[in-house]
Amino acid sequence: MAEEKAILSVGIDIGTSTTQLVFSRLSMENTSGYFTVPRISIVDKEVVYRSAIHTTPLRTRTLIDGEAVRRIVEAEFEKAGFTPADTGTGAVIITGESARKENAALVLRELSGFAGEFVVSTAGPDLEAIIAGKGSGAWQYSQEMSCTAVNLDIGGGTTNLVMFDCGRVAAKGCLDIGGRLVRLEKDLTVTYLSPAAGLVAQSLGLPLREGERTSLEELRGLCRGMAQVLEECLGLWEAGPLLERLQTPGSSLFRPPKAIQAVFFSGGVADSVYQPPQGGDPIPYGDIGALLGEAIREGRLCSAFRLQRGKETIRATVVGAGSYATSLSGSTIDCPGELFPLKNVPVLKLSPEEQEAAFRGEAAPMAERIRWFLGQSDSPRLVIAMEGEKNPSYPRVKALASALAAAAEEALPPGEPLLAVVREDMAKALGQAARPLLASGRAAAFLDGIQAEQNDYMDMGRPLMDGLVVPVVVKTLIFG
Repeated sequence: MAEEKAILSVGIDIGTSTTQLVFSRLSMENTSGYFTVPRISIVDKEVVYRSAIHTTPLRTRTLIDGEAVRRIVEAEFEKAGFTPADTGTGAVIITGESARKENAALVLRELSGFAGEFVVSTAGPDLEAIIAGKGSGAWQYSQEMSCTAVNLDIGGGTTNLVMFDCGRVAAKGCLDIGGRLVRLEKDLTVTYLSPAAGLVAQSLGLPLREGERTSLEELRGLCRGMAQVLEECLGLWEAGPLLERLQTPGSSLFRPPKAIQAVFFSGGVADSVYQPPQGGDPIPYGDIGALLGEAIREGRLCSAFRLQRGKETIRATVVGAGSYATSLSGSTIDCPGELFPLKNVPVLKLSPEEQEAAFRGEAAPMAERIRWFLGQSDSPRLVIAMEGEKNPSYPRVKALASALAAAAEEALPPGEPLLAVVREDMAKALGQAARPLLASGRAAAFLDGIQAEQNDYMDMGRPLMDGLVVPVVVKTLIFG
């Protein structure tokens, strides 16, 4: 008989421009029988409270005000009618330029202990692009329509781009284009001009300078220049020199492998793309966000592709967070008990093509993916997840073990364990083949019977039943 339980999930998103919270109630159900391993699924999700959208508080241009962020969170808990004790799970995610602030780690540590068992992460530009693309609805649309869809998440400091092809990530990247890169007084005096906006202005011959008044004509010209760079990125124009210079450090180069069919917009500028701001004020937020949205709306991005509007725009990155899916590993595992417990380890899921390359013994593609993933995450370790094969031959197991061990030695930091999970029943043989190939002192664990996906997090407890099984919690960020 199915057993149902509801928990409260809280998502906290600290972005370049805004900070917000979303409270969701997740209904979870154990759909297995009495004498089988629990199988927990989320059967319903209801958003019960959306916070006000707050300006992210900063002490200086480079320092987040952690105490002020905490006060925002505390006040929104009170308005929502919940206490920290009510929280079952959640996520705190720092995105955009805020993820590069000097004290981001300090703010995360402060908020991670505020309530419940939160997943805590700073999202690198590529990872943020994927998360926002799922939250906006582009990912689901590309699956349901069997097409290519690009999401442009335009925030205060950056534009994160991701292309989904039938639900799979086909391209990703980030550009330093956003709505808060120029800030203004009501009389159009420039109070802040970012280096990226300065590059665009210089290339267009626009005399924008901090402390000096500008004009709407100059600001609109700047925004049209930014919109054209985005159009170049999506292949509508031949790429100019600005495209490369505006690429966000640490991001991939966005290169669509095939024709783009649909586009979505999310982030703080998205609403201005879909429709003009009410009231007619061209700078309602004291920045160029509305003008940038206008330039994009009137440009080729909205006419060359099928324009779609998802359920979420400014709230796309985190709409709810932290579901638990608890299970036990399979009984054919290979792991040292002293390595556990481990908590909040991010999951890197191998695609079918990457898995097949590993089964051929090719380590380089996996090592490259590991380096990319660690660069996008604030965690020094990861779990490599794959589907595996039913009844693989020993030569294939041996080749996969060789690829895993070589990639780990090449890309993982010294002393960090090699952690791998497979859905099929093959972990023990895989571990026995891989362990002798690892450098002395590097621990390793191989678990089977586990279904994990990209962007999940895993908790792994101490082995049970004389080491036969390991309790595993897969935490999935809930998007849109």
